[in-house]
Amino acid sequence: MSHIDTICVQGGYHPGNGEPRQVPIIQSTTFKYDTSEDMGKLFDLEAEGYFYSRLQNPTCDHAAAKICEMEGGAAAMLTSSGQAANFYAVFNIATCGDHVVASSSIYGGTYNLFAVTMKKMGVAFTFVAPDCTDEELEAAFRPNTKAVFGETIANPALTVLDIEKFAAAAHRHGVPLIVDNTFATPVLCRPFEWGADIVTHSTTKYMDGHASAIGGCIVDSGNFDWMAHAEKFPGLCTPDDSYHGITYAERFGKGAYITKATAQLMRDFGSTPSPQSAFLLNLGLESLHVRMQRHCENAQAVAEHLQSHEKIAWVRYSGLPGDPYHAQAVKYLPHGSCGVVSFGVKGGRAAAETFMKHLKLGAIATHVADARTCCLHPASSTHRQMNDQELIAAGVSADLVRLSVGLESKEDLIADIDQALAAL
Repeated sequence: MSHIDTICVQGGYHPGNGEPRQVPIIQSTTFKYDTSEDMGKLFDLEAEGYFYSRLQNPTCDHAAAKICEMEGGAAAMLTSSGQAANFYAVFNIATCGDHVVASSSIYGGTYNLFAVTMKKMGVAFTFVAPDCTDEELEAAFRPNTKAVFGETIANPALTVLDIEKFAAAAHRHGVPLIVDNTFATPVLCRPFEWGADIVTHSTTKYMDGHASAIGGCIVDSGNFDWMAHAEKFPGLCTPDDSYHGITYAERFGKGAYITKATAQLMRDFGSTPSPQSAFLLNLGLESLHVRMQRHCENAQAVAEHLQSHEKIAWVRYSGLPGDPYHAQAVKYLPHGSCGVVSFGVKGGRAAAETFMKHLKLGAIATHVADARTCCLHPASSTHRQMNDQELIAAGVSADLVRLSVGLESKEDLIADIDQALAAL
């Protein structure tokens, strides 16, 4: 296997003699065939190919193949957003009447998707603290549990998931562990190597890196044996009447999970990425290994500076030796703890908002993991749908500022932070 740096640059697309060196943008909704029989084989899932870009498109598949290779997976698919990726990843195996165990320390939009929207669809979620005991985790499972979900590095609490612990619990109950690896990216952590079964990404973040295109991705390790737990996963292990009685786990083996998600969920929900967006994503992926190194270097310097500043109440960054999740970061994130730093400004919510207003390099934006530094006050934006108790469970205090450290000079960033704090 190639090193991750080489995969970032050359994975997923291998042009033949005389073919385009750059991934081509196939900006077409449809694809022509000579006979109805040829197209019929595609609709019956008996042949590979493309017929309508709502399901699959070559440009999108090249980017998905690169991410799959980066994660060390068996199959992958792109979606139109990270939210769509997390929804598809869960709904592909957990439907009305089912149950999922999830870490409480996750992105606010994902929490709302699970606790509100999917609850209306009949899927129940039990949320556990990321640092819960084995006994507390075990108690969260039910006979109808179909998956466990967590984030490698939680947004914005920056807790680090004990992937091995959550994977072991999931497997004891015959269900897969789904890990959102957005903040770490496979450059910093490959969850499959620690027992995770399915990985999701908001490719909008570091993978794109330039705030140019919204997108998501789901990668299946191919390691979970669906047929060994066939009674739990009838959607994969019994015939699908909407595709002439195909049983995905029998027909497609390690590609079963992604094939079902594409053939059923993308067909019916249509959260389709555009070929242009996939092209831009691939450009971002080509420099991901270089950018992540700089993001981590800058964030480490900023975190250390904030930690010593008299106007800062607390700092959360797992790269700091005193951080509660430092030991897990050493284990799971030995090459860096991403470019996001969370901290509290003395004076609470009002002080945090004043600080952010005076930043010159750091823009207030509902975004993170960008080449440009940006910041956000989650309690009044991405997590504002949560009450105080839910905020605490998610690790998001009212004074929390999420600073996404970009690729600028760390000296300039620290100077900007200092002048903004001086305005308090």
